[in-house]
Amino acid sequence: MQFSLLELLRAGGIILIVLAAASVYSLAVIFERWNFFRKQAGAASRLAKEAVRHVKNGDSRRALDGCRHGKTIAGDVLAKVLESSGSAEERRAYAAAAISYQEEALHKRLSFLATIGSTMPFVGLLGTVIGVIRAFKDLAGYSGAGPSVVAAGIAEALVNTAAGLFVAIPAILAYNYFISRANNFTREMEWASEEIIAAQSRQAEAAELK
Repeated sequence: MQFSLLELLRAGGIILIVLAAASVYSLAVIFERWNFFRKQAGAASRLAKEAVRHVKNGDSRRALDGCRHGKTIAGDVLAKVLESSGSAEERRAYAAAAISYQEEALHKRLSFLATIGSTMPFVGLLGTVIGVIRAFKDLAGYSGAGPSVVAAGIAEALVNTAAGLFVAIPAILAYNYFISRANNFTREMEWASEEIIAAQSRQAEAAELK
């Protein structure tokens, strides 16, 4: 027995509409986050290494200018570290606060992707269960009906399970990818901040001894 695509979509019912809406919004979030990470965090590693190199060479002004030039979240964090004052411990605390603030921007909407990835398979399964119940109800209503009646209903019901997985898998993959990018950004900023603070502290100590 064959089913047309339109028949299968109709068989999915309201559950399939919910899954389709979640899929569209999920793809929109994935595209927005990918574009954000590409623009804002893509050059974080290069910028961090350049800033550290300039500071170690005694050119903190050039490092600051480079951080301000791109207008990225990485540049904003490192600029705040370069401009900070006080003891090394106070500057480390300030750097940690600046990194934490930008982490909120990096994690924006990622919780939605995690929710989609974890719940949509169950939503699809719910649609399948409802479809199976309906199939057996139809079987009971037709005396002498063969297994084909149940088979057709179950085949239609499984559309929701497949749709749930289709929505969830990209969301989970995207969530893990963006979380990995966010963690890499945090590590780069922590490393660069520590190197900058340590280098500037050594330079300040050396200047005092002269």
